[in-house]
Amino acid sequence: VQLQASGGGLVQAGGSLRLSCIASRFTLNTLGWFRQAPGQEREFVASAGWNTAGATYADSVKGRFTISRESTRKVDLQMTRLKPEDTAVYYCASPASPARNPDYWGQGTLVTVSS
Repeated sequence: VQLQASGGGLVQAGGSLRLSCIASRFTLNTLGWFRQAPGQEREFVASAGWNTAGATYADSVKGRFTISRESTRKVDLQMTRLKPEDTAVYYCASPASPARNPDYWGQGTLVTVSS
């Protein structure tokens, strides 16, 4: 499956951004997001099953990010109260889980949070 991410950009600390990811075909696997900051390893951010079932978040984003998945092909990540440490390239992925590497990756979208 191919994953197409969009929605990154530049925002001031405390602001909000919304990322979207569309899969090229129907999938029942979890869809979600990872991110990679400069000089750091890629890390899990959030994931959800169909209809946002089983939404899972990294501790660093709980209470600030909300994942939603209302179709089998699309997942969104609403990011609020952004911090400079959220600056990273965000990757859509599937299956998405903190416990394993995904089989499929999107191309990445850059989120920059200025202080």
